[in-house]
Amino acid sequence: MGRYIITIDQGTTSTKAFLLDEEGNLTASSPYPITQHYPEPGYVEHDGQEIYLSVLKCISDLLLNNPEAAGEIDSVAITNQRETTIAFSNEKGKAICPAIVWQCRRTADICRRETYSSKEREILLKTGLKLDPYFSATKMRWILENIPGAEKAARSGEISFGTVDGFLVYNLTGRKVFASDYSNCSRTMLFNIVTLEYDRELLELFDIPAGCLADPRPSCSDFGPIALKRDELEDMGLTSQETEVLLSINGIHITGVAGDQAAALFGQNCFGKGDTKTTYGTGCFTLMNIGEKPVFSENGLLTSASWSIDGKTSYALEGSVFQGGSVISWLKDEMKLISKPSECDEICRSIDDNGGVYLIPAFTGMGAPYWDPDLRGTLVGLTRGSGRAHIVRAGVESIAYQVTELVDLMMSDTGIVSTSMKVDGGVCASEFLMQLQADLLGVRITRAISDEMTAMGVGLMAGLTTGFYPSVEGIRSLYKGRKEYTPQRAPREARELLKGYKKAVAASYAAAGKEEVK
Repeated sequence: MGRYIITIDQGTTSTKAFLLDEEGNLTASSPYPITQHYPEPGYVEHDGQEIYLSVLKCISDLLLNNPEAAGEIDSVAITNQRETTIAFSNEKGKAICPAIVWQCRRTADICRRETYSSKEREILLKTGLKLDPYFSATKMRWILENIPGAEKAARSGEISFGTVDGFLVYNLTGRKVFASDYSNCSRTMLFNIVTLEYDRELLELFDIPAGCLADPRPSCSDFGPIALKRDELEDMGLTSQETEVLLSINGIHITGVAGDQAAALFGQNCFGKGDTKTTYGTGCFTLMNIGEKPVFSENGLLTSASWSIDGKTSYALEGSVFQGGSVISWLKDEMKLISKPSECDEICRSIDDNGGVYLIPAFTGMGAPYWDPDLRGTLVGLTRGSGRAHIVRAGVESIAYQVTELVDLMMSDTGIVSTSMKVDGGVCASEFLMQLQADLLGVRITRAISDEMTAMGVGLMAGLTTGFYPSVEGIRSLYKGRKEYTPQRAPREARELLKGYKKAVAASYAAAGKEEVK
C-alpha cells in the first residue's frame, strides 16, 4: 500500500490534482484553467480535449513537484463537475463536439416539448430531478439532433455520451473501462435512483441508446487501472518529463469516483441523516443527507444518490444555485466594479445596509426552487443615492439569499430542523457573506480548514475501497474546522432582508411578463 492517494478535481473553471495522505492532508498541484466558451446567449461550452489535457497536466505537475510520492501511490480518485456532457469517439476517446456545460440553457426548448413536459412528474419520481436543461438527457438529445452524423454514430456504437467522470475514466484506463458512479449517473435524468439502474422507459422517452452510456457503479469501486500510452501523451504536446512521470502511474487503480457535490458532502463528514453542507463555488450547492431512502421534494429540490459503500446507498436532497461565485466574477469582469474578489468585504461594509438594492442573478435562468430557464438577471431598488457599493453588496447578498431559500425548503420537505451547516468553496473567503448566511439561517456555520472538500471527499472514498482508510468512522477525526459563524442579528431583522429579496424575484417575473413566481 502506498502513502498517498492522487485525487483529481475537475471543475467548471479549473482542474486541480492533490496528494492525500493518511492524516487527511492535501498537497495541491498548480491549477489548470478551463476555457469557458459562450457561442450564443445562454450557451456554455468546454473543449473536452482541454479537460483531459488539464487532468494530465495537473497530475504531472503534482508528481514532478513532489518527487517523494514516486512509487508511493495507493490509488487514484476522480471528482468532477456534474451534468456536463461529452460525446466522444469510442475508438480514439476524443470529443466529437464541444462539451455542453451544466450551466448551458440551450435545451430549454427541448424541455418544453409536450413529449417530455407531460412526463415531468414521472421523471421526478424516478430520477429525483426536475425536467430542466441542467441535466444530461436533453443535452444528449440536442447533440443527436444537431451534430451531423451523431445519430447514426450513436446507433452504430461508434460514439458514447459521458459525464466528465466517465470520459476521464475511459481515457485514463486506455479506453478499457467506461464507467460512472451512482452520484454522477443520478444527474443524467436517465437513471432510476431507487433501482440504481438506467430506466428503460426514460431511455425510450429521450431516445438515447443504452449502449452509449457508462456502466453505473458504486462510488467506492474499482474503476480499472491507469493505462496511458507514450505516443498519445506525446501527441497531446506533453513534454518528455511530463510523459515519463505520467507513465509511472500506469497500473494504479481508480478506486473512487463521485460528482463534486456528493464528494464535498462526504468530505465534510456529513454521514448522518440531516447533516447539511453548502459548497460556494461557481454555483452554490446545498445538500442534506437524508439517509438510505430517497425523499422526493414537493418544493422544487432535487434528490440524488450520493455514495454507496458496502452495499448501502446514501441519498441527498439538493438545491442548486446556478450563480454563486460567478456573481463575483461578473462584478469584476463585466461590471468592472471590483478588481479582485477580496475587495468585496470592504466595499460591502462601507455602507450601513443594502439601501433596498437587490440583485436577482438569473444570468442563465434560475435553479431551485424556481427552475425557470427564461428568467434573466434584474437589479431592483435603485435610487439616485445608489452607487457602486450598493451594487457590489447586492451581488454578494444575492448568494446568501439563494442558499437560505434552499435550506428553508429542505427543512419543509424533511421535517428536519437544521441547527448547523458546514461550508466550503472559494467564496467562503468572504467574511461578510458567511456572517450574513449565519444570520439569515439562524444556525452555526463551520467553514472547513480546507476549501478543497470535493477532493478530500472522493479521496476518502478511494481510500476506503483499498483499505488505505479502515472505515467511515475512522475518518471522522480527519475533519478540521477553520472558523465558526454564529447569528448576530435578530431573526426578524434577518428575515426582513429575505422578504426584500423575494419581492425582487417577483419583480423580475413581472419584468419578464410573467404573472406570478412559480
